[in-house]
Amino acid sequence: MRVCVVGGSIGGLTAALVLGHHGHEVEVHERSPRALAQRGAGIGLLPETSRYLTDVAGIRADEISISTSRITYLARDGSVLNEAVHPYRFSSWNTIYRSLLGCLDPALYRLGSEMTGWESTDSSVTVSFVNGEAVTADLLVCADGVGSVSRTLMHPGARPRYSGYVAWRGMVRESELDTGVLARLGDAITYHVYANSHILVYPIPGPDGETEPGKRSLNFVWYRNYLAGGDLDDLMTGADGELREISLPPGTVSLHHAHEMRAHAAARLPVDIATVVCGAAEPFVQVVYDLDIPSMTSGRACLLGDAAFLGRPHAAAGTAKAADDAWALARALDRNDSVVEALEDYGRSQTEVGRGLISRTERIGRRSQVDNSWVPGDPEFFFGLRGPGQ
Repeated sequence: MRVCVVGGSIGGLTAALVLGHHGHEVEVHERSPRALAQRGAGIGLLPETSRYLTDVAGIRADEISISTSRITYLARDGSVLNEAVHPYRFSSWNTIYRSLLGCLDPALYRLGSEMTGWESTDSSVTVSFVNGEAVTADLLVCADGVGSVSRTLMHPGARPRYSGYVAWRGMVRESELDTGVLARLGDAITYHVYANSHILVYPIPGPDGETEPGKRSLNFVWYRNYLAGGDLDDLMTGADGELREISLPPGTVSLHHAHEMRAHAAARLPVDIATVVCGAAEPFVQVVYDLDIPSMTSGRACLLGDAAFLGRPHAAAGTAKAADDAWALARALDRNDSVVEALEDYGRSQTEVGRGLISRTERIGRRSQVDNSWVPGDPEFFFGLRGPGQ
């Protein structure tokens, strides 16, 4: 079966590799003219995300991630409010992207290939691109992310809903931090929870994927509330004057907002956490959205990952959801006689997963950013795609 994958980020690459592993002929079309280079931001390495790399490609988990042994909650004065043994693995977007890309035949990864639409028939789907090219395949997999053109074409009325807050993010190299800070933060996911906000810090591989102590980075994610409209628009207007809807990449945050963020960190956060935040040379911002859709499929096309359902980051399950979609699609194609039947099967199972993730992360966000009902050590806040720790 010939499969056209639109979107060459982690979800699209995983779909291509998994479907190729199941015997399908796959080609990936990425609209960016060059290989993607993101922020190196940290991601929780849930089993779904690493499954292809560890189980098929034979890459050891410790080659692409950092393990932590505990969850720690700090008070404002830096004292430990709650601590429990709970292992996690953390990686970075760049590390996982490069690892997946290295597993794919370069000839199957088409850069500068931007889709404009598609037409399905009973026997095939024809995908059109900006450069005038048309590709005919048996199946179209749309993995074009948060700002998905495919989703807009399939569901013109589906729009992300602003949650009321954003995630400030950034990284600091371990070599730039005091050994005492590293000793206290380097083997844990460390939280500080306060009124209408919370922040977490955890170790990730270095910029080039280094996992050795001293060469790694500490990553922070700080959720802060901004009113829709003026406050949010002001924040998301970058130093270059451009108003962005989804994220402000490193180097584009306005100087006055970066200064305000660091000043607030120094005044309000535990010293160790504030040290990490203030040490990040190029913080960036991601707006937190929710997105539900009526269906994941249409004809011979399907949506995958953030192109379909978009949950808040609190479950550390964004990349895991995309990878889980890829494996579910491969299973559905294996056990059904036709593409249409397989997509119906895929849509049923993954719609349930997507809506469950949205419901859970909305509840977490409400408890942390609005109700202030998050109690340190609460197991509901454990990471997992299908539930806490699942």
